[in-house]
Amino acid sequence: MIEFYPQIKSVHVLAVMASGGLFLLRGVLAQSGHGAWARYAPVRYLSYAIDTVLLTAALMLVTLLPSAVFGNGWLAAKLGLLVVYIALGMVALREASPPRRRSLCFVAALAAYGLMVSIARAHHPLGVFLYWVS
Repeated sequence: MIEFYPQIKSVHVLAVMASGGLFLLRGVLAQSGHGAWARYAPVRYLSYAIDTVLLTAALMLVTLLPSAVFGNGWLAAKLGLLVVYIALGMVALREASPPRRRSLCFVAALAAYGLMVSIARAHHPLGVFLYWVS
């Protein structure tokens, strides 16, 4: 199955971009007072579908990668940030949250997303900060 690694990685990367783009769109809608559109059922279901593809591709990649990849902790850092990103995103899109809290959580979720992407690109737990400490 290793011969499918490039295709699976491409699907994963595209799903990451689609998921982040949809979250950005939903967050902007929620922040601009159009939260009903951000929570509209077809938009939510599209988000679920994209995230399912993303998770499936990620699990396939984990099964294909050699165990040495897990040595430096970058995957663990990404998974930890994923939990933070999901929690912040839920608060950012929740209508019941105060507007200031929604805004702060939206910005923090985008920062967590960006850090996850930088960790994946660098294959190091520090991600973009790796270049600042070197």
